[in-house]
Amino acid sequence: MNPSNPTPPDEPRSGPSNFIRDIILDDLKTGKFQGRVHTRFPPEPNGYLHIGHAKSLWLNFGLAAEFGGKTNLRFDDTNPEKEETEYVDSIMEMVHWLGYDWEDRLFYASDYFPQLHAWAVQLIKTGKAYVCDLTAEEMRQYRGTLTEAGQESPYRHRSVEENLELFERMRAGEFPDGSRTLRAKIDMASANLNMRDPVMYRILHAEHHRTGDTWCIYPMYDFAHGQSDSIERITHSICTLEFEDHRPLYDWYVEQLGIYHPQQIEFDRLNLTYTMMSKRKLLQLVQNGLVRGWDDPRMPTLAGIRRRGFTPEALRNFCAAIGVSKTTGIVELGLLEHHVREDLNKRALRVMAVLRPLKVVIDNYPEGQEEELDAVNNPEDASAGTRKVPFSRVLYIEQDDFREDPPKQYFRLSPGREVRLRYAYFLTCASVVKNERGEVVEVHCTYDPATRGGNAPDGRKVKATIHWVSAQHAVEGEVRLYDNLFTEENPSDVAEGQDFTVNLNPNSLEVLTAAKLEPSLLEANVGACYQFERLGYFCVDPDSTAGKPVFNRTLPLKDTWAKIEKRDKAK
Repeated sequence: MNPSNPTPPDEPRSGPSNFIRDIILDDLKTGKFQGRVHTRFPPEPNGYLHIGHAKSLWLNFGLAAEFGGKTNLRFDDTNPEKEETEYVDSIMEMVHWLGYDWEDRLFYASDYFPQLHAWAVQLIKTGKAYVCDLTAEEMRQYRGTLTEAGQESPYRHRSVEENLELFERMRAGEFPDGSRTLRAKIDMASANLNMRDPVMYRILHAEHHRTGDTWCIYPMYDFAHGQSDSIERITHSICTLEFEDHRPLYDWYVEQLGIYHPQQIEFDRLNLTYTMMSKRKLLQLVQNGLVRGWDDPRMPTLAGIRRRGFTPEALRNFCAAIGVSKTTGIVELGLLEHHVREDLNKRALRVMAVLRPLKVVIDNYPEGQEEELDAVNNPEDASAGTRKVPFSRVLYIEQDDFREDPPKQYFRLSPGREVRLRYAYFLTCASVVKNERGEVVEVHCTYDPATRGGNAPDGRKVKATIHWVSAQHAVEGEVRLYDNLFTEENPSDVAEGQDFTVNLNPNSLEVLTAAKLEPSLLEANVGACYQFERLGYFCVDPDSTAGKPVFNRTLPLKDTWAKIEKRDKAK
């Protein structure tokens, strides 16, 4: 457990079972792995973690914790051209933020480079690997297709001695990048393309973020992955479905080497509507300046959604709700948002903020007078108590809360109509002031002093309650309104010749620079989440400065998914 996050992760034990959990239960019954449960989370440090990784973290750490086991954090850092220390640091930070702790079990595939090299030599000596001079393009041609067998490389039958010599010269840096590879000698006619003499090592003269220039040959992911699991004595190697066809190759390597054999189990990866999960494409957005960085609140990265105000508790609850299966599908973004709202509704303090201010003058309120009114901090949590909100003669309300010529069914403020000011008084519009363009810039009203606290002693009712901020006491802040980054449910679904960026939403961000906030928000801490009454959930952004808070809208209040669930339960 991460000491900085005292809330215990919501482990799978509290939810319905799933097929992976059932496998582990069976293994425990039969004594397989001597009753151990040891999982691992093995990200490649070539980008920031995204929402899809949250499901894998929940599954790996959750299952191990349920059965008294352990989980390793291992960086599969076998590609120095794409990996950076920045990504390593971010991944560790996000694992802890989500509520999980690898304790002293932090590993890197690069830790195993000497052992992997020794195993490669072992396979050469047993005639199971050879050095190949085919180019990448030639290798593709020789590989065959799903319906046609591949062709053997002309270098496949080199002697063991020649292969050992060439591999050692590759290791010594004698050959340029891409000129030679080390390949496993398996079966060029296999129905599984991954078994058609896959590449084990390639030449790459590149600086590694941990090993520097010690190596100029690097193991392929498929060669390093299973053996790394073996070294760490992982019991249940949990992978997403795209690795199912790679499992026979992982099995072949550990069987040929005669080493400890973990059990690989595949599950469905998380796919969300209106969300891009490819790290390569997310990197493209960052590098091309189409977002403000990996932690842009519109990004599906854990850093981005944390900055937007999503909570780790909500993400864990969401993962538990969607479950685990062997069927690839897509989850509605609305379900994730529902769990975020459900969590924030319980924990977020209520405050008042006016995003698009309209000035209101209460003509019969004494000039120079001010008072403090009691406001509830969170109706869902009585222990949150109340706060004092200043009230004065001049207020700000939302522009949308006034109409000079109201349409039918509009019950908010308009000439001659009475409304309730939240926690304050009944207010009636008397007149307006317009600018030279005919736009209403100031509304003059009267108030009923007998309705302090928002209730009329004579029992009369009003049809609308609106929020407000005292102009004299208001704090000015910036508010960033976020929408989906993409306009299409499947952002990758584009016409031939088009790039996925054609589906970017041009209206995914609106910045309001003159919002009026109640004074309690002046010293709000970065990361703190609030519910702006009637407007939605908002989170304090790190861009905040002294005297100028910046808020990101996490989500509006509307929860379509909750309404769907209520409707379905009623059927």
